[in-house]
Amino acid sequence: MTKYKLYKNLLVLSSVLLLGACANDEPLKESILDTTPAVNSPLDNWIDTNFLTPYNINVQYKWDQNVVDNNRYLFPPTLTKVQPALEIVQKIWLQSYATIGGPDFVKIIAPREFVLVGGINLNTTGTITLGLADAGQRITLFETDKVDKTDRENVKRFIKTIQHEYIHILNQTKPFDEKTLAKITPTGYTSNWYATSTAVANEEGFISDYARSNINEDFAEMAATMLINSKAEYQAILDGIEDEKAVANIKAKEAVVVKYFKDSFNMDFYKLRDEAEKNTNELTK
Repeated sequence: MTKYKLYKNLLVLSSVLLLGACANDEPLKESILDTTPAVNSPLDNWIDTNFLTPYNINVQYKWDQNVVDNNRYLFPPTLTKVQPALEIVQKIWLQSYATIGGPDFVKIIAPREFVLVGGINLNTTGTITLGLADAGQRITLFETDKVDKTDRENVKRFIKTIQHEYIHILNQTKPFDEKTLAKITPTGYTSNWYATSTAVANEEGFISDYARSNINEDFAEMAATMLINSKAEYQAILDGIEDEKAVANIKAKEAVVVKYFKDSFNMDFYKLRDEAEKNTNELTK
């Protein structure tokens, strides 16, 4: 009986509160949230025309702390540097692959987003990370503010980041011949790769110091180094190596890269290199 009275009283009280709430209802006011659709800037329109529409690649240059390492001192790119940096990517990377691999090649195999960061990404070891590939879907490009389209060496340094990271994306689609590559310089890999210079790494059969970090980076560095240098520039690197065995080992790794592109994508790697050189020359002239 007591329980019944309690329930009955609660029911009455609830009804009173409900009626009171209804009686005090006021007309909904206009939301304080800005729901006005964002208007594209000329830069946004250029990005849509050259990246998003033809290749389904989004470019993120406005700051988003959720896509960068908040433990690093990083900052967004200067607006005036965004399009010049992307023009390098478009001309040397996108157009070269589209010409040699076919217009749909990058449309099918590509990162779906570029994230641009203005400054450097400094590691505790004193090394600098120039780019990151996130699960094959996003590539982060650092040092956007340092881009100078009139400086060939500057352009080569910048474009090497995406050439290198894109090789990793291709490898996720179709793996390269790891067994063959692993036999060429099996004892040269080290986590302490940054302790020696590229010149020292060359004499040990590696195209760069970073190539010594592991077999995957060795393959990516071989391909990227060849793609940012002309045939003559690449040959000059080899000519500067004194150890003939080291040169032979680098040439053997080159052969693995060339075979990979032919077997996996029916692409002539040397034609891709020449096309990248032509586009680099046109961009930096």
